[in-house]
Amino acid sequence: MEALPTQTYRVTRADLVRYAGASGDFNVIHWSDRLATKVGLPGVIAHGMLTMALAGRAVTTWAGAADAVVDFSVRFSRPVPVPDDDEGTEVEFRGVVKGVTEDGLTQIDITATCHGDKVLSQARAIVRRQHA
Repeated sequence: MEALPTQTYRVTRADLVRYAGASGDFNVIHWSDRLATKVGLPGVIAHGMLTMALAGRAVTTWAGAADAVVDFSVRFSRPVPVPDDDEGTEVEFRGVVKGVTEDGLTQIDITATCHGDKVLSQARAIVRRQHA
């Protein structure tokens, strides 16, 4: 099976602020360590949909164009903790081509990890092969 190039994206607290503003999701678990830990989280965590969007960015990079993506789905398996520092955290995406249909649709299985922990499960994309 063909492995696709690994892609790594950094997520900082500033990214969480920008995402909250764009999405309207101002849940305290995305900005308050005190309240996030109070509900059992390791601290402030990235929005799940932000993590999914980063996976989508990896897929569109692999596919070569955003309009090549025919189907895309994930399940969230672990939160992405984002420390209160200038470095933030990194989420790493790996992809493996699982198959290609006769009509040129390619299934990609995606693995997303943060500090070695798998943060997405059942992450898959179907992309249309780009023609020159």
